[in-house]
Parts: sequence; structure tokens; C-alpha cells
Amino acid sequence: MAPASSYVIQGREVPMPVEVRDASAGSATFLVSASAARAMLPGPELEVAEVLPGRALLSLAIIDYKDNDLGDYDEVSIALFVRRRGQPAGLPWLGSWIDMARERLGTWIAHLPVNQGFTCEAGCTIWGFPKTVQEIDFRTGDDRASCRLVYDGQHALTLSVPRGGSRTLPERTMTGYTYIEGVAHVNEFTSGAEGFGIRAGGARIELGSGPLADELRRLGLPKRALMTTWMERMFGRFGPSQKL
Repeated sequence: MAPASSYVIQGREVPMPVEVRDASAGSATFLVSASAARAMLPGPELEVAEVLPGRALLSLAIIDYKDNDLGDYDEVSIALFVRRRGQPAGLPWLGSWIDMARERLGTWIAHLPVNQGFTCEAGCTIWGFPKTVQEIDFRTGDDRASCRLVYDGQHALTLSVPRGGSRTLPERTMTGYTYIEGVAHVNEFTSGAEGFGIRAGGARIELGSGPLADELRRLGLPKRALMTTWMERMFGRFGPSQKL
């Protein structure tokens, strides 16, 4: 069955692809326990990409969507780097580093809290994203951006990353995986940015309480980040979801 060309969400038509015209985003990438990461995956179609013996990669991202077909909202992404089960991985561990550098690894998002209801319903319906409406406090200063997430009434985490950068990041295509009613799907999206910066380390993370914070602790957080990124003006497009 061909993907739909548009969807109706809360009485409003959402054409495909969904366009992001302006957003600011920061991310932090961590080495985490591969066994704990593997236990989080909801099905057998995916496997975590091990980059060192017993170590996988986790991305925490904070996004302030300013001009987007789904509205003006804030978002926190908690995602693992994965590949399809059986997909060639190259040399042990080195192959995963090479695939990450060349943006050939996909991501599976474990949690995607947002602070607006429309984008929550749209994300769940169209792509199978695990969106929930939560309390998000996104703040930017001269040299850092921070985001405080209250999840189901409990402070789960606060993440701060360095802000700033002078590079332009060309638009490129990336792959994400989701599950819709238990069926694995693949999603392709494009993203580019202006005011892009990348640094070793740089993240400040505080974990709170509740199941989400406990899950991050099982992965090995809080700890030093491998790297952080900042995109002052991110843009891109999200196409329809397709069965894997």
C-alpha cells in the first residue's frame, strides 16, 4: 500500500512531507551499556550498533521548533543508534564508527516528549513516534541552551549544551525506525542547518526521579558526553512512514 499523501489530524489536513522551516536544536551523544540499550528495543527487527565491546550510542536532543507545519513547540528526543538486524556491519566496532560518521546508522526513538497536543497526535498517528505531552522548559542564553523535562509530573532530566557555531550543515537524508501497532516502519527525513557547531564533551546533565530517569541510569547516565552539537537554524522535511 502506498503511503498517504496527507493526513487529517484534529480536523486539520497535514500534507506530506511535513516541512520544518526554522528550529534550534542541541544534542549530546553518550556511550552507554549495549545490554541495557538492547533491552529497550521493542522488536527483533532492529539491533543496537555496538561501537566498543558492550557499548552503544545514545543521543539526547532538545529542539525548539519555531516554524513547522505541526506548529510552534518544544521537544526532547531520547534515541539509540541502530541498524536493521542482519544488515552488514563491517569490521566489529570499527564498522559502526564508520557508519555513524557517514550517517548510515539509523535511530530508534525511545521517548519523544513534546509540549503541544497537536504535534503529539500527528507524530503518533503519521510516524508512530512515541510522543507524549509533557512539561518542557527550553531556555537559551548567550553561550548555552538548556532544557528541563518534567515527565508525568516528576522532574526527569535537565540537559544543557553549548550554543553557537559558524558552519553550514548541508541538507542530508537520514533514517529513523518506529513501530506502529507493533509493526516496524522506516522513516526517511532530511535535515540541514545554519549556525552549526560541534564540540567534544560539553554537556551538563542532571537526572531526576521516575521511570524515565531510572531508565537513563540503567544505561549509565549521568556521565561525560562524547560530543555535543548545536544548530541555530535547523530546517528539513519528514516524509511518510513505510513498513520495514
